[in-house]
Amino acid sequence: MNDAQRITGVLSPVVTPFKADLSPDPERFVRQCKWLLSQNVGLAVFGTNSEANSLSVDEKVALLEKLVSAGVDPSRMMPGTGHCAITDSVKLTAQAVKLGCAGVLMLPPFYYKGVSDEGLYRSFSEIVERVGEPRLRVYLYHIPPVAQVPITLGLVERLLKKYPGTVAGMKDSGGDWNNTKAFLDAYAKAGFDVFPGAETFLLQGMRNGGAGCISATANTNPGPIARLFETWRSADADAQQAKLDGIRQTFAKYPMIPALKAAIAHYGGDAAWSTVRPPLVELTPDQSRSLVSDLDARGFTMPGLR
Repeated sequence: MNDAQRITGVLSPVVTPFKADLSPDPERFVRQCKWLLSQNVGLAVFGTNSEANSLSVDEKVALLEKLVSAGVDPSRMMPGTGHCAITDSVKLTAQAVKLGCAGVLMLPPFYYKGVSDEGLYRSFSEIVERVGEPRLRVYLYHIPPVAQVPITLGLVERLLKKYPGTVAGMKDSGGDWNNTKAFLDAYAKAGFDVFPGAETFLLQGMRNGGAGCISATANTNPGPIARLFETWRSADADAQQAKLDGIRQTFAKYPMIPALKAAIAHYGGDAAWSTVRPPLVELTPDQSRSLVSDLDARGFTMPGLR
């Protein structure tokens, strides 16, 4: 796979804004995505922190089309398209390819637990075959703490053999560096792009052949994370990593999605951003004040958001 077909760097699983009636807010969504791009961060829309599994396929299609029609570059996008139903995955994946997205981030079907690699292989294979598009680039999404359905080395080996080039990489959100490194050691040199699922492992990932990271806190701290990706060979890379870790730890004290939205609401001066879809619940006023106080103490800013 040549570089023109790859998407690397830092990507944000973009948080989804909702109106008071809990419908998606496309105008705020476009503004947020354009701000992230201005900070040198790509767009993994419809990821976990996007409340993707609280959105219907039709809502995701409409938001994706809105982004492209608003001039957001689809080559900077890796939308999440994995659903439990094969037909849903096919519909959204096909639309993402049609719109020119660089790739798609694909959850395994996660409702049934204890499924075999054979079952997962058949699921991914069926989606690839039904989409039937040579431009398709699939990035597998390993997030066992949530999905409880793992992506294994053996499954990746089999998919790469059958679909070289199409199965382009993975996001590892397992939180286990040893697992991420095992995939890097096995497949990075073959052009299979491995993205750690948090900037916590960005520097280690880059030193071991990683492609960047796809991280929740890239929603709120995009510029400094992107800077480490760009300067990971520099003398101050470890210091940069330590500072990023501090910001990440601050957000991790709270439920992540409501905390990200609370930060955007505060630093962007737009209280409507705090809205989440049930079953999630927004931060309490005390939690929001505590989060902002902790972030301010670390010198945190979101330049250009207002």
